Amino acid sequence: MLEEAEQLLQEYFGYSSFRKGQQEIIGNILAGNNTLGIMPTGGGKSICFQIPSLCLAGITLVISPLISLMKDQIDSLNALGIAATFINSSLSNLEIKERMAKTCEGQYDLLYIAPERLQSKEFIAQLQAADISLIAVDESHCISSWGHDFRPSYRLIPKLISNLSNQSVVTAFTATATKEVRMDISDLLGIEEENIYVTGFDRPNLKFNLISGENKKDFIAEYVDINQDDAGIIYAATRKEVDQVTSFLKQKGFSVGKYHAGLSNQERRIVQEKFIFDELKIIVATNAFGMGIDKSNVRYVIHHNLPQTLEDYYQEAGRAGRDGEPSECILLFHPADMRLPKFFIEESNLTPQLKERRYQKLQKMIDYCYTSKCLRGFILNYFDNQQLIAGCDNCSNCNEEQELVDITTEAQQILSCVYKTDQRFGITTVACVLKGSKRQKILKLGFDQLSTYGLLRKHTIKEIKDLINFLIAEGYIRLTNSKFPVTKLTAKAKPVLAGREEVYYKVRKKIKRITSQNSLFSILREFRMKLAKKEDLPPYVIFHDSTLKEMAHQKPLTKEAMLEIKGVGPIKFQRYGKHFLEKIKKFALQETAKQEVATTTDNPSHLISYNLLQEGKTLSEIANLRGLAVTTVQNHLVRSLREGFDLNLDLFISQEKRGLIKSKIKEVGAERLKPLKEALPEEISYFQIKLVIFANNN
Repeated sequence: MLEEAEQLLQEYFGYSSFRKGQQEIIGNILAGNNTLGIMPTGGGKSICFQIPSLCLAGITLVISPLISLMKDQIDSLNALGIAATFINSSLSNLEIKERMAKTCEGQYDLLYIAPERLQSKEFIAQLQAADISLIAVDESHCISSWGHDFRPSYRLIPKLISNLSNQSVVTAFTATATKEVRMDISDLLGIEEENIYVTGFDRPNLKFNLISGENKKDFIAEYVDINQDDAGIIYAATRKEVDQVTSFLKQKGFSVGKYHAGLSNQERRIVQEKFIFDELKIIVATNAFGMGIDKSNVRYVIHHNLPQTLEDYYQEAGRAGRDGEPSECILLFHPADMRLPKFFIEESNLTPQLKERRYQKLQKMIDYCYTSKCLRGFILNYFDNQQLIAGCDNCSNCNEEQELVDITTEAQQILSCVYKTDQRFGITTVACVLKGSKRQKILKLGFDQLSTYGLLRKHTIKEIKDLINFLIAEGYIRLTNSKFPVTKLTAKAKPVLAGREEVYYKVRKKIKRITSQNSLFSILREFRMKLAKKEDLPPYVIFHDSTLKEMAHQKPLTKEAMLEIKGVGPIKFQRYGKHFLEKIKKFALQETAKQEVATTTDNPSHLISYNLLQEGKTLSEIANLRGLAVTTVQNHLVRSLREGFDLNLDLFISQEKRGLIKSKIKEVGAERLKPLKEALPEEISYFQIKLVIFANNN
């Protein structure tokens, strides 16, 4: 049967071999053994029950926690020609009745249901009439009360198993389960210990970063700007924070949507679908969003607040890079973040014993934020202490992405200011004193007479606040738990004030793009988007980013070569692959033409673009002909203008807008482009600004 399974893997999914652990798990299932698979997100859990469903007679019943997961997987399976459907609360009674009738007739290979459906005795009776050969429990950690996401409806699954007339094989899968939770799952679902497969918790493609003591919104704005072509999720702890971060990013001009329980079902559905279909690049959400979302090309997950447990964090962070491509998981930490999860625990209806367990789990999450050891190693040790690693070179504690700067003098000035203001004021007031502010409050309190007044006048208020927050994060200053928190010195501040200890500030290095530029990949991704809209499918259902990247790298020009690409099987080639092959062939011809242009002239690259413009070609035509991004061609024209070549500005900007740019140059100057851009209407681009600046200089 394993040979048949490998053939099906190639035929339907386009992979020539199984990933780590898949073959052993599938073999154990096909041998008729109840099986538990602990596999990292993106490790291919779904294939472990989808392939057996094609091998076995009868139906595979998949119990899955979220409607969105079902829809994603059904779309993917149907696109491959596999008969699958779902039953959940999104359907009418008539639709449910029709699908159950077809299920009993054996017209489906897989049936997905939500665990809440098991509360219906009528539904259980209908399932008894179906030939169910395999039961797959996805996100199986939800069955354990010791887990981080316990769902009481999952406890109905053992009763379902016992009520089915035939002996179905039971399988369970999860990505995040401690040893205690694994034992709970196996006991409840009747899985022997020798049939538990732990393939590891490591996600080598994920880079883990911990950012402490920085302004969170400023970091997020900078990060998403640099990676604006990639999809990402930003998690916040409360609805209010989700609303605030979303508004902040919208004001900055980013394509962003929000998701939390305060929105209507329709609002959440629309936002989620826009994100899945790549119409929205960023989602800001509470942890209500994402469990089981099968979107493969999420490139980053940022946590604006401290998660309650490492299980929560690893599962939420693990929604990045499901396709195995390099992705980033960033936790923005501030000591004050610890208050909210503690509040949630205290206000919960948990028993004292469970509350104590939650506090222990929270402490592990806090320890993660303060550890100086490898972040990946810390996580792996938490889930399985046999997976010990000393360093990974792919986390912020290992890859030296921060530089140490001596700020002892500034720290002494800040700590002294807190002391001289009687430790009765908040961060803003202390920062204003150090800045030398003329605010009425500062003058009325007589703080302009303090020796610390104006000591940091060369810094901005924001920079001073960032330094204060850093000293709070490092434990030199604490904030009171009052409605209006005030600054207090800790015992750790004394040796610094006495000059016996130095303070070093970690300065983060410049943020880098996650995904490197590749013109063919961009062309294929854009074509995938058009095809996905036409087919009404999420883009990654057609091909994952990893498949498109391999196409862009290998540039296959024949059917045989295309079938060598991972993720392109015979079925997908016939349905989609042949269209992508035509795009690659067209690109290859353009590359040849570009090389011919380059070899027939000694001109520098920017003058080649300039000459093509003079021949009447548009920016897009030049970019396509030369295999360049449009922005690169724009830079070529700006350089040509700087070197004194004539350029017809009317092709790119109206006289009215040129006059507006000139007037703003007089107001704010042209030494720095960003302030000038911010002073102009949003539709005026940096390219247009540069044209006006250098046209004036000539």
